[in-house]
Formats: sequence, structure tokens, C-alpha cells
Amino acid sequence: MTTQEVANRLVELCRMGNYEGAQKELFSEDAVSVEPEHTQGLQTATGLDAIVAKGHHFQSMLEEVHGGSVSDPVIAGNKFAISIILDATMKGQGRMNMEEIGVYDVKDGKVVKEQFFF
Repeated sequence: MTTQEVANRLVELCRMGNYEGAQKELFSEDAVSVEPEHTQGLQTATGLDAIVAKGHHFQSMLEEVHGGSVSDPVIAGNKFAISIILDATMKGQGRMNMEEIGVYDVKDGKVVKEQFFF
């Protein structure tokens, strides 16, 4: 898959709420996921199993999802970026609107790194 094809498929799956499916289909086994230092929970996860577990941890912190969106991807060489917005009630923290940019590196048709900024 090209970077554009990977990006389009990731956006398609994320818009359906199938984040874990996107990871399992599109990420390399040794991919790395990096969160900002101020994030609760895991800041860096290495390997597909650890990335999936990080997603499960985040899901466990959600009380209710009210809405959200994923932008179309912006492609630059072997990288792409998307904007992600999530309107959710977090357990013990109340309702919040989270906005972030995800930047993805693609190699040999798979995501090898994702990094989030917010």
C-alpha cells in the first residue's frame, strides 16, 4: 500500500470507530506510538500488542462518547497527518472536547510510528 492508501484506510476505519481494527490491519508488528509527556497513562508504546493495550487503557477511561470526527489526511512523502476530535465524558473528569493531531510514518505499506500532539 502507498502512504495515501494507508492514510485513506486509517481514516475510513477510524471514522467507523474501529481504531483497534485499524491498528491490527495497518500497523507493523514493531510500530511505536508516542503520546505527549503530559498524557495520563502510557506515553510510549512499542509493538503492536502494546499499542492495542494502550488503546484498551484509553477506552477504559471513557464513560461516554458523545461525538467526534477525523479529518481527511494530509500526505507528505512517507508521512501523513490527521486531525482527531473527540467529545467524551471521561470517568471522574467530566465531559471534555479533545482535539489532537496524529502524525504517522509509513514504511513498506505499514504504519511504523504514530505520534500525537495536543
